[in-house]
Amino acid sequence: MPFEFEILNYLQHLRTPFGDVFMPFVSSLGNAGIIWILLAIVLLLIPKTRKAGWLVFIALLFDVVYCNLILKNVFHRTRPYDINTAVQLLVAKPIDFSFPSGHTAASFAAVTALFFTKNKKMWIPALVLACLIAFSRMYLYVHFPTDILGGVAIGVLSGLCSFAVVRRYEMRQKKEK
Repeated sequence: MPFEFEILNYLQHLRTPFGDVFMPFVSSLGNAGIIWILLAIVLLLIPKTRKAGWLVFIALLFDVVYCNLILKNVFHRTRPYDINTAVQLLVAKPIDFSFPSGHTAASFAAVTALFFTKNKKMWIPALVLACLIAFSRMYLYVHFPTDILGGVAIGVLSGLCSFAVVRRYEMRQKKEK
């Protein structure tokens, strides 16, 4: 864990007035997965993108179960600001556990689901936003780097599970016809 504090403390030296405004904003987009939930709703409302909407929605459901209901409660990892209390936070203190990063997991669940649409106009911008959200969590000193890596892994797994569910449903529909 000392190497993780080295990374987080290094990021504190990179802080700028712009970053201190931008990073909390970017991070807030991931609060409760709201940006990804809104994206799923919009995609579900448009017939041409409905499948993508289902992929994202189902991936987010898997993410909530894996990340928030299971892993955070199994690991009970303390957040970095609770250990190094000298750091001044730019956001309200999250009240749940640190591992894995829920913001990151939801973001990468959505990105992975969108990747399976093979629509680069959707998944590449989503990937950029997901990376910014993940980075913001370290910049804001609310997650360790391994929380972020765990969030990426859980997000990708959730997206893969979503793809498997949707593909299985499509195959079942083809057999019935």
